[in-house]
Amino acid sequence: MSDVQNDTLIDHAGQVRAGEEVDLVKVTAYLQSLGMSLQGEPELQQFPGGASNLTYLVRYANQDLILRRPPFGHIAKSAHDVVREAEIMRQLKPVYPKVPEIFAICEDIAVIGAPFYVMERLVGVIPRQNLQPELGLDEAKTRQLCLNVLDTLIDLHKLDPKAAGLDQLGKGEGYVARQVEGWTKRYRAARTDDVGDFETVMQWLNDKQPRQEVAISLIHNDFRFDNVVLDVNDPLKVIGVLDWEMATLGDPLMDLGSSLAYWVQADDDPFMKGSRRQPTNAPGMLTRDEVVRYYGEKTGFSVANFDFYTVYGLFRLAGIAQQIYKRFKEGNARNPVFATFGPFVSYLEQRCLGIIAKSSL
Repeated sequence: MSDVQNDTLIDHAGQVRAGEEVDLVKVTAYLQSLGMSLQGEPELQQFPGGASNLTYLVRYANQDLILRRPPFGHIAKSAHDVVREAEIMRQLKPVYPKVPEIFAICEDIAVIGAPFYVMERLVGVIPRQNLQPELGLDEAKTRQLCLNVLDTLIDLHKLDPKAAGLDQLGKGEGYVARQVEGWTKRYRAARTDDVGDFETVMQWLNDKQPRQEVAISLIHNDFRFDNVVLDVNDPLKVIGVLDWEMATLGDPLMDLGSSLAYWVQADDDPFMKGSRRQPTNAPGMLTRDEVVRYYGEKTGFSVANFDFYTVYGLFRLAGIAQQIYKRFKEGNARNPVFATFGPFVSYLEQRCLGIIAKSSL
């Protein structure tokens, strides 16, 4: 693959959004105080997105760096905790090489007005809504890519949290019950009068939850194709996993259920297809049922009662979407796309009810 082709496949940063600038003079001075050798006048660009933590590319003559900081404006103390995210990545790196290397964690808000961290830039392909034709992936290669991405999640779930020094990352046991209770409260608090009430779904989740977790593992909590980085010269190879903001200790099947809520496959209905943000519908990709079977075979965890985790994942996604939709209706979020979130939430309720009606649980 030529350098020109490579460059078109790599994710590029763009112009910094107005009001979201970062003081590079102070950042450079801080990094140099830590002993980093940085050459030339730095340039600042910003990656698109940014509903969660903001991500910037800081370019020096001798090195490209990634800087992450919380959104601007008032935020809850526990939200957008970039220091926690960076500490998790720093501790994971020795036992999970696909984590980018952390160069600096700054808790001093005097530097740029907020905590931030700086890490290596992984130059590669991030598979978003569609697989680029330039990758040259036929059906067989697409299937192998799918398996390699799933293996990346499985490798995380197989890690010993204590070996990574992360056994205190979360409360562990009781995770399933806490999530069901927590998302029930959050959904009720965010509900507007034009969406479904999810009461039947929430009661079912409460009644059908397993008595204990299949394991207590390190879980990512936002594992999707657009959070992995592929080698640009070997696009079947996963070289990185990004966005560790919500990582914790919990039931790995809950993590898989959350991931599959975003997994739109080729035979889904038009409404579901309209929500697709990753290339899981491409010829060769596994179906959701195939993912569950493969995961069970590779981990040894029982997936016999996976309906619970499927419904949980869809309900959690509905809760996330509804929180955004409520902010939109109240005028606190202005992206016009958010107007579609209300109907999507009601759709997800019907998806859940359909699974519940057929479930043997």
